[in-house]
Amino acid sequence: MQPYLVPAEAISISEEIKKSRFITLLAHTDGIEAAKAYIQHVRNEHPVVRHHCWAFVAGAPDDSQQLGFSDDGEPSGTAGKPILAQLQGSGVGEITAVVVRYYGGIKLGTGGLVRAYGSGVQQALKRLITKQKVPQAEYSLQCDYAQLALVEGLLQQVGGQLLHGDYGVRVDLKLTLPAMQAEDIAARLHDLSRGTLHLLPIS
Repeated sequence: MQPYLVPAEAISISEEIKKSRFITLLAHTDGIEAAKAYIQHVRNEHPVVRHHCWAFVAGAPDDSQQLGFSDDGEPSGTAGKPILAQLQGSGVGEITAVVVRYYGGIKLGTGGLVRAYGSGVQQALKRLITKQKVPQAEYSLQCDYAQLALVEGLLQQVGGQLLHGDYGVRVDLKLTLPAMQAEDIAARLHDLSRGTLHLLPIS
């Protein structure tokens, strides 16, 4: 659950190779559903194109469960895999790349296609503005009203967030904390409350 880079904004670059125009689009997509929705969005934006080749790393850069790619009609291995290789080599997570090809009538051959698709993504990644994402974990916490200020103060210090509060006889809170620091934060909360406050992970 280490912090990692994600795109801060979408980017698009275009280049012409042997009369074919390649438009490379990168965007922040948190999760596989968001990645698929972005790919569909690009298809809708460029409806007359034969090839919308894509790849995504939809989670953390090292999360192999959230990868995907497609050659979308180009010869097998010439588009999706080169795009994915560039994304994986970038160390950026939650990112989708779609490369739209407007065919210019000259065949590039398999080697030429691999270079064209990989190069477009490589160039776009060089211009991509990123920001750091700190993975969060969700917890529940029950406290007295008198302890609320203590909890809120600690959340502010550590970059946590209060998601929901149920204010009955006692206060039931749902909150997020930076995953890597959660154990330390739990210990601090326990000490500050003299052993009365206990964070419970929400699985």
